Amino acid sequence: MEGLKVSDANLVVYVHPSKSRRVSQAILRELSSLLFKFHEVFDGVVLAYDVEIVDKIAKILPGIHPYFGVRLNAKLLLFSPKPNMLVEGKVVKLTQESIHIIVLGFASAVIISEDIREDFRYKNKNGKELYRSRSQKHHSIKVGTMIRFMVKR
Repeated sequence: MEGLKVSDANLVVYVHPSKSRRVSQAILRELSSLLFKFHEVFDGVVLAYDVEIVDKIAKILPGIHPYFGVRLNAKLLLFSPKPNMLVEGKVVKLTQESIHIIVLGFASAVIISEDIREDFRYKNKNGKELYRSRSQKHHSIKVGTMIRFMVKR
């Protein structure tokens, strides 16, 4: 699937002095706060990380609370879909106007009726909604189906 990339990042994590006995735990907690949120700096959503501490010597920042900065190298797995990329996800809801999809278990996407191929027709039989192809009857989209689609914006 397109939209996934691995990025090498040189980071500095600022740790409070009260966490000086467990620096590695404080670093992991700080990096965990980045997960599953969009960050403009990384131009995507951080899905996973692998971290390596570069320096064992931290630099103390002057101020009221003298935090210390720890330099890290991190490999970040980013989800950053761009227009015209192919992405796949699981259909969670169908309506006559749209198809609702969950990508990678956390990101929501919607395909509106104008973007659904003309070949597909919406049907509601016995309370079960689906889109069925007119040319290939076995080709259908229903809740739970994995589909691949192109990102528009």
